[in-house]
Amino acid sequence: MMKSLKWLSVAASIGMIFVLIGGALVTKTESGAGCGKSWPLCNGQFIPSEITFELVIELSHRLVSGGVGIIVVVLSYLAWKKIGHIREVKFLSVLSVFFLVLQGLIGAAAVKWGQSDFVLALHFGISLISFAAVLLLTLLIFEIDKKFDAKALLIKKKHRIEIYLLTIYTLCVVYTGALVRHAGADLVCKDWPFCTNETPFAFLTAGRLDLWIQMGHRLAAGILFIWTILFTIKMYKHYHESRVMKGGAIILGALIVLQVFFGAMIIATMLNLAIALLHALVISCYFGLLSYFILLASRSAAQERQAATIAAPSTEPVPIK
Repeated sequence: MMKSLKWLSVAASIGMIFVLIGGALVTKTESGAGCGKSWPLCNGQFIPSEITFELVIELSHRLVSGGVGIIVVVLSYLAWKKIGHIREVKFLSVLSVFFLVLQGLIGAAAVKWGQSDFVLALHFGISLISFAAVLLLTLLIFEIDKKFDAKALLIKKKHRIEIYLLTIYTLCVVYTGALVRHAGADLVCKDWPFCTNETPFAFLTAGRLDLWIQMGHRLAAGILFIWTILFTIKMYKHYHESRVMKGGAIILGALIVLQVFFGAMIIATMLNLAIALLHALVISCYFGLLSYFILLASRSAAQERQAATIAAPSTEPVPIK
C-alpha cells in the first residue's frame, strides 16, 4: 500500500507543477478567455465545434487541473487514513485540497464574471501554497521508510523566525510578479535592472501605474535575492553538519540566482514564452523548498516545547502521607 501511496504522491507533485506552469501559460498567451464565459464547459459545449489556439491552451489547462485535482483529493484521503498519526499529515491534507479548490473557484470566477488585475494576481500564490502542501505530503510519505529523513535536525529559534518571514515575503514578491503579468506591464521597461539605465529613476515622475508595478516588482525581487543569498550563507555556516539543511540552502541560493537570471532574460528576449515559463517553474521550486524548511522549523519548535515541558519542575503539591 505504501508503495502505491508513494507513486500517487509523486504523480500529484508533478501534476501540480503542470497546473502551475499551465496557469502561467494561460496568462502569458492571454488565453483566459479561450473558452468564452463558459465554465466548466468551453463556449457552452462539452466538445467545442470551433477550435482556436487560445481555446486549446485554456481547455488543456482545465483538463489537467481537473485530473490533478482528483489525484490530490485521493492522495489527501489515503494519507489521512494511512499515515494520519504523523503530526503534519492531516493539516497538509486539508491545506492541499482547500487551496486547490480555492484556486479553481478563483479561475472559474474570472471566466464567468471577470476580476481585476489585483485579484487575479492572487491566483498564482494560491496555486503555490497548494503545490507546497502536496510536495510536503510527498516528503512525509517518503520519510516513513527513512528514504528522506531530517527529524533529528534542530533549528535555532532566530533562524526559524527568519524562515517564516522569508516565506511570507516570497509570497509578496510572487504576488507582485503575477501582478506584472496580469497588468500587462511585462515590457513597459526595455532595460534591466532599471527601467531606463540612462535615467534610472525617471519612472518616479512618469505618473504611470504600469511602470510602478514593474519597478516595484524588480525592487522586491532584488531584496529577495540579497536576503536569500545571506540566508544561504548563514544556513551553510550554522548547519554545515546537516546534509539536508546544507544541501537545501545551496539549492535555495542557486534557485534565486536562476530566478533573477530568467527575470532579466524575459526583458532581453522580449518576453520569450519558454523563458517566462522557466521563470514560473523556478520560483515554484524555490517556494517548495522554503516550505520544507518551514516543516523542519516547526518540528524543531515542537521539540523545544517538549524538552521545556520535561525540564520544567512540577508545581503540583506533594501529598503528605
